[in-house]
Amino acid sequence: MHTRLHKALFPLLRRLSDGRFHSGQALADEFGLSRSSIFNVVAQAETMGLTIHAVRGRGYRLPEPVEWLDGGAVAQLLGSTASAYTIHILDSVDSTNTALMAAALNGAADGTLFCSEHQQSGKGRRGRHWHSVPGGSLTFSTLWRFDNGLQSLAGLSLAVGLAIARAVNRHSRHPARLKWPNDVLVDYRKLAGILVEVQGDMNGAAFAVVGIGINVRLNEAQRDAVDQAVVDLAEMGVTVGRNRLLADCLLELHAVLTLFRQQGFAALRADWLALDAYAGKPVALSLPDARKVQGVASGVDETGAFLLRDAASGLMPYSGGEVSLRLGSGR
Repeated sequence: MHTRLHKALFPLLRRLSDGRFHSGQALADEFGLSRSSIFNVVAQAETMGLTIHAVRGRGYRLPEPVEWLDGGAVAQLLGSTASAYTIHILDSVDSTNTALMAAALNGAADGTLFCSEHQQSGKGRRGRHWHSVPGGSLTFSTLWRFDNGLQSLAGLSLAVGLAIARAVNRHSRHPARLKWPNDVLVDYRKLAGILVEVQGDMNGAAFAVVGIGINVRLNEAQRDAVDQAVVDLAEMGVTVGRNRLLADCLLELHAVLTLFRQQGFAALRADWLALDAYAGKPVALSLPDARKVQGVASGVDETGAFLLRDAASGLMPYSGGEVSLRLGSGR
């Protein structure tokens, strides 16, 4: 059961994000609420993972300035590429992927983008929950339509990962690398995840809803809620604003998608391999039938399938969204 968010929640957060204190009475007057209602809105924000300083006699403020998402600013940063997207910035949604999937089935155009400050039920791969925080994450989904059927989408999640790593690496001194099939890592800790959901015919019209989540600034509670080692941009010393980062992601995604549409993943394979975090490492694969296989990670083939070298030096391809990859003993 989802908590109904107060209608003043995000307007209040935007007011508090200038770094200055705002008295409870001034906020109550501005938003037409009682002081107790302001207190309740602040309490709701804190349950979402936000830290708000409250000082008697001074009021409330967010300790760190937050750059809130702005569709107009993103479009301006995209320049001529803005025409490839229809940008929707949302305060809160169950899941950007779920909402965009519904819009896609209702005829939404290629390039439709949903980006939300908050997700009630963010979706991760293999049924997991994606943890995010308003102002501390960048979570968005984009819709791409294809004419050549589902069979033409092999390797799409890898292509998306490549684009996101490139966007991050425009701003980071700590290089982002890739984990098959769809994670972006820094020092083997997860910075970003990708969820691709597809529908359509094998050889006709098809579409992909591509969800992307990037950790910008997570607090300890959010890190503890994740079942794997994570890293965020703040820890990496990356200070780029979220609107600029979103624009850079969209620019890189457009460039990658253009090539992918024309030549498939094969045209991007060499660039993906150059950022492969697991190349030459001992790894273990967990397969959908509960089997585990071990070997040495040996890159990916032209369809995006993972290549595993076994003890007999044979090279075996593995593909499918239900395959899980982990480092073996040592790295």
